[in-house]
Amino acid sequence: MIAPDVFIHESAYVDEPVEIGAGTKIWHFSHVLPNTRIGERCILGQNVAAGPDVVIGNGCKIQNNVSLYRGVVLERDVFCGPSCVFTNVLTPRAHVERKKEFVRTLVKRGATIGANATVICGNTLGAWCMIAAGAVVTSDVADYALVAGTPARRIGWVSQVGERLGDDLVCPRTGERYVEEDGKLRPADHDG
Repeated sequence: MIAPDVFIHESAYVDEPVEIGAGTKIWHFSHVLPNTRIGERCILGQNVAAGPDVVIGNGCKIQNNVSLYRGVVLERDVFCGPSCVFTNVLTPRAHVERKKEFVRTLVKRGATIGANATVICGNTLGAWCMIAAGAVVTSDVADYALVAGTPARRIGWVSQVGERLGDDLVCPRTGERYVEEDGKLRPADHDG
């Protein structure tokens, strides 16, 4: 099922069956494989491969040269930077068939993955987290965490609008306050 106002560039391939929500745009040389669900108002840049069996929530932006394999789930408003990489098995070998070993990777609402970052399968990227360009994610990432390096380590916190938080945990753009408890961050106005 494809909504009537979806834009699919003439060079893109969309297999059946798929679901594509209203206002979504799929650009040059992209390929959407069967049983993939793409929400509303998403943008798939050039040379994006999605599927089979991938879920992309509303409002996601997937930049050029990104492949989303079986088991990848993007909640709403996720940003995938150019050429970021999702793996699908933990111990790949060319001569060993491992398609039944694909591991689920969950990217929660509002997360950002920088250009050329690698996300090892089986990990969860927390809501509103930010993965620095070129980072290699080898373990779960907390909500609002800013991670960088190889392997990726938390180097700070970011707000929901993507601003790095200082020691006062106040967003410099919006003034929203955050609270850190037990190594986790949350907006100050939310109950524990």
